[in-house]
Amino acid sequence: MTQEEALREEYRKSGYQELCPEYVREERFLPMRDGIRLHTFLFKPELPGKKSVPVILQRSCYVSHREILEVHGAELAKRGYGFVFQFCRGIEESQGEWVPNIHERNDGIDTVKWLAAQPWAETIGYWGCSYLAAAGWAMADAVTGYVASMVLTHYGTDRFKSAYEKGMFRQDVLTSWSMQNCGWEVNADYDQVCRYMPQKEVDVALWGGEVPWYREYVCNTRKEDAYWQQGWWKQLDEIPEKTRIPLLIVEGWYDHHLGSALEAWKKLNPGSRAHSRLILGPWNHGFEVCIQGQKTENAKNSEIRMMLEWFDETLKEKKLPQEEVRTYQIGEDRWQTWESWEKREKQQRIFYFDFSKGSLEETAPPDPGKASYVYDPEQPVKSWGAESCLYTWDSIGSLLQPPPGERTDVITLLSLPLSEDLRICGKIRAELFVSSDCEDTAFTAKLMRVTPRGEAYHIRSSITTVSQGSAAGEDYLPGSCIQVNIDMWEICCTVKKGERLRLDLSSSNYPEYHIHCNYRGVWGEQGKKRKALQTLYSGKEAPSRILLETEETR
Repeated sequence: MTQEEALREEYRKSGYQELCPEYVREERFLPMRDGIRLHTFLFKPELPGKKSVPVILQRSCYVSHREILEVHGAELAKRGYGFVFQFCRGIEESQGEWVPNIHERNDGIDTVKWLAAQPWAETIGYWGCSYLAAAGWAMADAVTGYVASMVLTHYGTDRFKSAYEKGMFRQDVLTSWSMQNCGWEVNADYDQVCRYMPQKEVDVALWGGEVPWYREYVCNTRKEDAYWQQGWWKQLDEIPEKTRIPLLIVEGWYDHHLGSALEAWKKLNPGSRAHSRLILGPWNHGFEVCIQGQKTENAKNSEIRMMLEWFDETLKEKKLPQEEVRTYQIGEDRWQTWESWEKREKQQRIFYFDFSKGSLEETAPPDPGKASYVYDPEQPVKSWGAESCLYTWDSIGSLLQPPPGERTDVITLLSLPLSEDLRICGKIRAELFVSSDCEDTAFTAKLMRVTPRGEAYHIRSSITTVSQGSAAGEDYLPGSCIQVNIDMWEICCTVKKGERLRLDLSSSNYPEYHIHCNYRGVWGEQGKKRKALQTLYSGKEAPSRILLETEETR
């Protein structure tokens, strides 16, 4: 089955029937405020006795979306919607120069205002996933009175959070996307690209030309940097608090924009939030269920169904939804509904590390323990079971993990079998007491559930640097013991009675994150690397531990 055939089948199974077989398809080149004309496609249903219809708008930067967007146009028109899609400037036959993100706000606003002036447009909604959602977010605060609601899936407005985790670049997402969207075809070896030093020069060295916006990504590693605190990225970060229209925000537990999207939800203006909905499911960036070793019969993943349900309510019925959060509980194969995600009742479970026993304990061990390993940047730990990947698509999700002991640079801790279900629902943080013989380095943590048969499945992972994850920061003295904090994205996952928790600690997770070279400084400018001797500590004086937000089991 082709992608187009699968999409038509998804519409057929959506539960929303065809209302009319006839529609009109047109193509236009809409003028923007600066005279640039953008290639725009219009699908208008022919409904007897109706002069105007609800319209759904979508804007795309992907030429490969042409056939898919044609299917959306036909299927939505048959269900009584007008559908308008447009290629961003410099893409396909649209005029102008392609520069990611920069023109989406003005071009989107101009398109919406043109559409609102058309007599056949009764109400307007915007729908987009990933970059197409970014194009919606770009104008969300400026289209009140023109757009009734939006469906924004798998994207958020905090671009820094999508790019970095405490100094570590989400390389598998942004390096691969930049390679594929720099404006020309790149055929370089991906692993060679990711390992190239200095990374800011990889574009000229291996891609065939300079890509200024990628260089800015890899050389601005702190949220405080001017690059993130002015211009478009600052404006985008502030849009949620200025937005007034209802939004349906949909995210996957294993989508690389989850952290940014949750930040956007938390910042959403109360006037918008009161009529918006957040759905968090067990999906990757492509709405595929990526949970192994668990029942997932109720893991509904139809973006089409969710979109039609929302627009029938907000465009056709012209209702204002009430705030609602729906989350999928991995391990229980069920959905639950919350009036508020932030104000839900939360508890906390703590497991302390005991490196002398290789265990996770529910009480802090009184005696000191430690474990050491050598981290070699030439031999990084490969990402498998991940939440922030794109190029290595198959590594995403709650996947079966390798058995412990396969690598000497990975320290494994195991809990006893749980005496009752452990329902993780929220944030996870690992607090490590560590030392290194380098002035800066990285530490990683990966949490898993282990079945009685010994099979381990990924739950969450994350990373930190000494320079951005500790109080010592840039002043760290090699050899000294300090605390570093590793923060993981939120999740709803139940570890069953009789199962164990497993935690793997190391210093690399590649290519989900770039390989730390063990030198201090901006990673994109680094030109050399060295090995690091890492030591982890436990005990009364160094209480390394992991903290889990939980919900009381029923």
